[in-house]
Amino acid sequence: MRTTAYALALVVVIADRVSTATAESHLHGIEHVWGPFGFALTFNSGFAFSLFSGRAVVISVVLCVAVACLGVAVAFVRTLPQALGAGLILGGAVGNLSERLFGGHQGQVPDFITLTHWPTFNVADACITVGAITLAASLLFGRPLRTEG
Repeated sequence: MRTTAYALALVVVIADRVSTATAESHLHGIEHVWGPFGFALTFNSGFAFSLFSGRAVVISVVLCVAVACLGVAVAFVRTLPQALGAGLILGGAVGNLSERLFGGHQGQVPDFITLTHWPTFNVADACITVGAITLAASLLFGRPLRTEG
């Protein structure tokens, strides 16, 4: 299962980098797409919902430790739903960390997906959210593992 999780994390990182590069190259204003959905390029120096904005160095250090812990934790997934959730979270975390460290925006992460009454986010953020929900649901509602003995 861990191979599935790591492979999914890699796909998420690639999707995040490609989508972010595309947004940075082509978004030059607010583009309404449909209903509450649109695109607008912004930069976030904080965590989710811009918490702790302006502390990019501290956040980058915390994220490095978190990504290392997530990378180890993924080795312990036992079911497909756990692997999917953990892979999405790890990939999103690596995607955001790579943008902070190598994106060229002084530790800020580009966000570009907009929804009415919701903060702007990116593909990595969406994957972290979906992964957390998937992982929580699999841990809460999944069948318990049977032990022999």
